[in-house]
Amino acid sequence: MSELAILGGPKARTEPYPHWPVWDERDLQAVMDVVRSGRWGGFPYPGPKTAELAKKFAEMQGGGYAVPMTNGTITMEVALRAAGIGWGDEVIVPAYTFQATASAPMGAGAIPIIVDVDPNTYCLDPKAAEKAITAKTKAIIPVHLGHQMADMDAILALAEKYNLIVIEDCAHAHGAKWRGRGAGTLGHFGSFSLQSSKTLTSGEGGILLCRSAEHAALAASIIDCGRPHALGGGPEDPNGLSMQGGNFRLSELQAALALIGVERFPEQARQREEMAAYMDESLSEVKGVRVLKRDERHTTRSFYRYIFAIDPQEFGLEHDALCDALEAEGVDCWVGYEAMHNYELFQPQRSKLAVPNAFPEYFNFKDMHLPEATRACEHEAVWLDEAIFRAGPQGVDDAVAAIKKIQRNAAELKK
Repeated sequence: MSELAILGGPKARTEPYPHWPVWDERDLQAVMDVVRSGRWGGFPYPGPKTAELAKKFAEMQGGGYAVPMTNGTITMEVALRAAGIGWGDEVIVPAYTFQATASAPMGAGAIPIIVDVDPNTYCLDPKAAEKAITAKTKAIIPVHLGHQMADMDAILALAEKYNLIVIEDCAHAHGAKWRGRGAGTLGHFGSFSLQSSKTLTSGEGGILLCRSAEHAALAASIIDCGRPHALGGGPEDPNGLSMQGGNFRLSELQAALALIGVERFPEQARQREEMAAYMDESLSEVKGVRVLKRDERHTTRSFYRYIFAIDPQEFGLEHDALCDALEAEGVDCWVGYEAMHNYELFQPQRSKLAVPNAFPEYFNFKDMHLPEATRACEHEAVWLDEAIFRAGPQGVDDAVAAIKKIQRNAAELKK
């Protein structure tokens, strides 16, 4: 019988990894309290739970003015609108990220300019970003991907040099720090997701961190149908700022769940960071595996998924075959996103921007050359589930044992 579970052998991991999302009686009580209060939705904005969440989240990240809203895509669109960026403006985004990073600028009427990533981190390459800057470039959206952070020193230097707005996409980076400063507090804005798979979740939802009180007031106005809000995103103020807006408010039910998540988060993040360091050390011994470089300026790792790379020639398999085999071994994993120019979910030609063919020159995907993102997406990257890192050393040991087992038997699986 084969040693590999996918070919009928025994699993490397028989015990399920910890479930997500985590919940207990505190979550039930928090929801019941909101239900009994009779104030379920987001109007008037912000409700008491939403206001409390904004305060505690900003404290957790170490600064800024927090504006909770419906999801982590609208957060980026709202940031652009609050910064005055819109029709025909260019916004630089990385090629390796969820499609929302590129679609959010289009929601504001701007054009996403897709650039390649750094192979050491899979985050936006500042050198590629600088080459893409034109007179129309108004913003840049670096993505802190998986368990890595983008080079914020280089990106902030670009922003200062070319007068750009920086919107950090922190959907994967709750609690992460660069030079001791929280993700989302380095740029002008930080966009966070509270979607169900994220490491701080309310099922759906998002939070926009704003560097300035004025931007927070504008963001609060945009998501509250244009109603004026006080500086800092506070309650309605007849002397405040207002904009054309819509209803993108977070509900009190979601805010209540997120508040319990904030209570749990520090211990969960500590577990993940400690076990990620152990995973770095353990994986470095596996033939054909490349551990992504940890930048010393990335002082605290808090992550959505742990990503490593394989050399298909040396390892003996492509990354999709490895992931299939790992799943069979009881280790949850994924090959990651598609490169943006090959991404099935990214269809700008079907958006409002493309009617009537307003900006066709920007979306000729056949001529886009994005070698690093393409290599990661099609051959190299393996994304390990965060639950592995909440299962203690044994959880990591089992995952590494499965990877080693598959590598030893790669030839058999390849047949």
